[in-house]
Amino acid sequence: MADLLLGIDIGTYSSKGVLCRPDGEILADARYEHGISLPKPGFVEQDAENIWWADFCEIAKQLSAQVPQGDQIVGVGLSAIGACLLPVDKSGNPLRPGILYGIDTRSNPQVEAIEDQFGREALVEFGGSRLTSQSIGAKILWLQQNEPENYNRAHKFLTSTSYIIFKLTGEFVIDAHTASEFNPLFNIKAAAWDDQFAKQITGIEKLPEVGWSNQIAGTVTKRAADETSLPEGTPVNFGAIDALSEAISVGVIDVGDLMIMYGSTSCLVYFIEKPIPSHELWLEAGAFKGQYEYTAGMSTSGSATTWFRDLFAKDLLSDEKNKGKNAYAALSEEAAGSKVGADGLLMLPYLSGERTPIFDPNARGVLAGFTLKHTRGDIYRALLEGIGFAIRMNLEAMQKTGAEIDEGVAVGGGTSNQLWVQIVSDITGIQQEIPEQTIGAAYGDAFLAGLAVGAISDPGFLKEQWVRFKDAVQPDVSNKKMYDKIYPLFRQLYAKTKDLVHQLSDVKR
Repeated sequence: MADLLLGIDIGTYSSKGVLCRPDGEILADARYEHGISLPKPGFVEQDAENIWWADFCEIAKQLSAQVPQGDQIVGVGLSAIGACLLPVDKSGNPLRPGILYGIDTRSNPQVEAIEDQFGREALVEFGGSRLTSQSIGAKILWLQQNEPENYNRAHKFLTSTSYIIFKLTGEFVIDAHTASEFNPLFNIKAAAWDDQFAKQITGIEKLPEVGWSNQIAGTVTKRAADETSLPEGTPVNFGAIDALSEAISVGVIDVGDLMIMYGSTSCLVYFIEKPIPSHELWLEAGAFKGQYEYTAGMSTSGSATTWFRDLFAKDLLSDEKNKGKNAYAALSEEAAGSKVGADGLLMLPYLSGERTPIFDPNARGVLAGFTLKHTRGDIYRALLEGIGFAIRMNLEAMQKTGAEIDEGVAVGGGTSNQLWVQIVSDITGIQQEIPEQTIGAAYGDAFLAGLAVGAISDPGFLKEQWVRFKDAVQPDVSNKKMYDKIYPLFRQLYAKTKDLVHQLSDVKR
């Protein structure tokens, strides 16, 4: 009888699962699509029961059915979008739809109120990061002020992973990594709940028990076994946010390791030796006790390229539908024909505001230097370069804290765009390794489950057995010199247009 590991990740638009052996061999995978709810501007929600739990059950059933005869699932690991706010009653029933992470901006007034009361510096020193729309403490305060009935009925304030773990095990728990985003309720250096700034928000007894992603949170109950087809008594880990599990899935696990994720948004994860608070990044606990990381997150990257394709390359989409070249590949060819610096174009890629390092929800896209001679390829290249400059800003924010970064691992669907990855290496000056396979966060979840149950004895096995690389993208020295001249202009473009753009965002019809 062979031991198997199950990893499931609940994402913003889809959920994924993988069934594998402790040596990393993949036996089966599954995927399930879902959507989001936008009840009003700035509000982004999902149904915990009908999306988070339903997706988990569907994927668990599909993968359980593919367990070879005589083998058994010995550990379950999971991750999800994070952090989210889900108030539940004593029986664990959701009192309202889950309020999503930083893309839900309803709590911006509460962020300002908390900062005004306690001071930004004190809050950063305590929680490691600025309060933003990502901060769950501010969202709990929003709930208190806007939905007092739900606030008063809440027995616990959960997030996406902790709700699924409760449904599986009956335990109210949360991993320290996700708890780090419950600012200002989590003391980052102690890696524990702390009521220093909590009293006006909630009592910390309403928060779930904190543990680590490589620890067991509980075991599958009979009721959960009936709903998921998982064996009753199977251990379940404490979970993680999807970005952390994605990093682990490609071998980013040790101090000094960096992940650059090319997805709908760009996410960077960099592991550090000790917690140094930052005004420009999110400082968070890692997967293991004593581990810390900086996380950076852009609001748009791949979603901006999709926007460009759908709006300005309908002819290429039509060709693609008629069995022609992929529209993204065709756009990249056009951009490759443009000069470094996009023939004098410079673009701010802030099409949905921006998160790190500027934390400006009212930032907007700006295209500068446009003339009649410019082509679609020039503009598309300017967009890719703008994303690259924004990534460089985040890396520099990490370097300000003493981080030494000269290479990283590139993951996500955007890595298929070789020009884009090359541009980022040229702008940042770092080498990027490309994994042979990028299965995603669910693969990292399976690895963490293996550590939790002892099926994997050493985290080092991740790099020894689970992850292989197929290519490395080196920065072009001559291009880097050109980008070094343009980069200060990129930073100036934001600084000099910020006030004007903010005024434009306030213009109402």
